[in-house]
Amino acid sequence: MIVGVPKEIKADEHRIALLPVGAEELVGRGHEVLVETNAGLESGFPDDAYRALGAKILDSPKDIYARADLILKVKEPLAAEYDLIRAGQIVFTYFHFAASEELTKAILRSRCVAVAYETVERPDRELPLLTPMSEVAGRMAIQEGARFLEYRVGGSGILLGGVPGVPPGTVTILGGGVVGTNAAKMAAGLGGHVLILDINLERLRYLDDIMPKNVRTLMSNPANVRESIARSDLVVGAVLIPGGRAPWLVTRDMLKLMHPRSVIVDVAVDQGGCIETSKPTTHENPVYEVDGILHYCVANMPGAVPRTSTIALTNATLPYAKTLADHGWQAAVRRHLDLAKGVNMVDGKITYEAVAQAFGMTYTPLREML
Repeated sequence: MIVGVPKEIKADEHRIALLPVGAEELVGRGHEVLVETNAGLESGFPDDAYRALGAKILDSPKDIYARADLILKVKEPLAAEYDLIRAGQIVFTYFHFAASEELTKAILRSRCVAVAYETVERPDRELPLLTPMSEVAGRMAIQEGARFLEYRVGGSGILLGGVPGVPPGTVTILGGGVVGTNAAKMAAGLGGHVLILDINLERLRYLDDIMPKNVRTLMSNPANVRESIARSDLVVGAVLIPGGRAPWLVTRDMLKLMHPRSVIVDVAVDQGGCIETSKPTTHENPVYEVDGILHYCVANMPGAVPRTSTIALTNATLPYAKTLADHGWQAAVRRHLDLAKGVNMVDGKITYEAVAQAFGMTYTPLREML
């Protein structure tokens, strides 16, 4: 199979979907690997590193899309790429369809096989290709939130960890999954007073056992959300509905409960956001203000640390990429049921129910397409 790796074109996106060692493994299995020139440079992997291990470097993304049977990417295709995608071509990347009707319709029109990293799911419900980037994003949420609490960038002037004689800042984390857990670890490590809310009582028991004493758990309900954000200097949105749109847990009316110049970091923004006032931002212009509250809503947070993020992501994606390349998508999903959960669209039909529900579109079970 011919495997293509185009350069990412999303604003401030510096990751690449395949390491040189990954190219070596694919070439060693008899596949041809095409990498767009300088696609890995900003992650610390120059073209020569790919050439040395058997990949071919092409100047044009058009040539990569035209020749490749399997496209490996990091982020969803943008408008400039829609017409490059061919019917029957496998595109393996983060799609987050529920956050964009435009993208959903464009990929349906392409009639490609869209395999979404974020919905690949193991029998134990783990999301193995979302986990590494969720770990990065959760940790970055506290790093960036603490930065924007500084007065010089518009924050309230709070040092999250406090100092002797001065209490620490309070952090509310909405969601106790991978993002929320990593955010809580970072916030606790800085010395903040941390509240973590979730609707799963068993998860809360687990977090209560493993977290340090400055982390408290709460059942997530509207009353507890209101009370928690009213006490907080930093709120982290860490809610996930696999493949679906995140629910709003904080409405605009609730912002008036918060301290002026407090900070919200909505990690769920790539799935529509769990804060009503969230909208995607970029690393270049990461924050905006609504009703006196700073919102940090960068949709590709791990792109700011591309070396770490690229290695973490490709450690997880490469085994699946090899399976798709070795067997084609139909045989691959029959062999690996977790990959089957990743197939969101085939030949102009939506095969992942949550995506269809997000836009009131028709859902076609994957088994009908096999």
